[in-house]
Amino acid sequence: MRSQCVTDGMPPAFLGDEAVAAWTASGAPLVDLLRQAHTPGRLTGFRRGGRAAVLVTEPRHVHQVLGLGGDRYVKRSHRARPLLGDGMLTATGEAWRSQRKLLQAMFTGRGIQRWEHHIEGAAACVVDRWAERARRGEPTDIAEDVQFFTVDTIWRSLTDRPLDQETYVDLAAVQDIVAALPADVGGATALPPEVEAAIGALDERMLRALADARVRHRADGAGASVLDRLLDAAGTDPAYTDRLIRDELVTLLVAGYESSARTLTWAFVLLDEHPEIMERAAGDPRAVEAVLSETLRLYPTGWLLPRHSPADETLDGWAIPAGTDLLVCPYLTHRDPEVWPEPETFDPGRFPARSPLPPGAYLPFGIGPRACLGTRFAMREMEVLLGALLARFTVEATGPAGEAVFGINLRPAGPLHARVRERT
Repeated sequence: MRSQCVTDGMPPAFLGDEAVAAWTASGAPLVDLLRQAHTPGRLTGFRRGGRAAVLVTEPRHVHQVLGLGGDRYVKRSHRARPLLGDGMLTATGEAWRSQRKLLQAMFTGRGIQRWEHHIEGAAACVVDRWAERARRGEPTDIAEDVQFFTVDTIWRSLTDRPLDQETYVDLAAVQDIVAALPADVGGATALPPEVEAAIGALDERMLRALADARVRHRADGAGASVLDRLLDAAGTDPAYTDRLIRDELVTLLVAGYESSARTLTWAFVLLDEHPEIMERAAGDPRAVEAVLSETLRLYPTGWLLPRHSPADETLDGWAIPAGTDLLVCPYLTHRDPEVWPEPETFDPGRFPARSPLPPGAYLPFGIGPRACLGTRFAMREMEVLLGALLARFTVEATGPAGEAVFGINLRPAGPLHARVRERT
């Protein structure tokens, strides 16, 4: 007896073609469709644009797709390929394995200790900026401040050089490029001319950094930066052309600043709504870590992780035909009331978890073989900055940050202006 097909009209849950068509015609965000389809504990099948799709939110299903099915459920394409090229996030197969192996030791385990001075140096710049704003009584844009910090941190790590304002302008344009990318595979691929121009400026900046590093590399020998490591690889592996090195640098830039900057912004949005939690976190590293973990539960920047089944598969007894897209949605998984009581409530007391969470229940950085390489780096840089700022300043937003925007990442719609004051 064959397995029941999850998209043939009789799955555990099925979103009819009429509902999908109505959503498409409305122009509403993809998350609205997924909320409508979401039933905790169940798979949801539907068709869109003539393609079969399955929404995956139940932790055990998430674990089966991402954790256990890493070689069976793959990336059909990558929404950010126009920006990232053939960098590690978009690579597949043996190319991905080789690229990940090269970089893994630099961003996991003890490897991140080499970046500690870069993290602290970038954090000190923001602390100084806030101290000056506090002295003058001027408001600051937290979203902009934390973005400068994360760009500065990753740029120092990539090149062993601090960030200057001109370089920052080119690198920060990544946020506009990312915002123009489709939220899901199969979305619009044509980019506006201004975005194409921003990618061109970014390319020029990266190739200039590569040329400068190559001169230093030849003169002084191998340095400690990521770029030095890539140049070393180019000396023995012909795959590491200037173009691939550019793609790796941009991939690490995007992965190294976008998610951390958005998470830090969301943390201050939530702390402003809960000043008592802000006070408890001031000067308490464990509380700071819990605040970030809970922020990532509510607002995982990688809120949608599309996968594809190139061959016929079976998931929890249901047939997944070849060609089916699987939409793993951490945003909804993190709101499963069976795992997270009162899931919409901001409660850092959930962390560290008092008992082991079900596999697949918490995945702000993904899980399985393609989990984020820089998880520990990202957590460390966020902990350093948030801890330093909360210990020294009180923060009060002067206006809302805006609604959540569900694009390729999950970000607030606007800036986050706030008044900061030195603690007495």
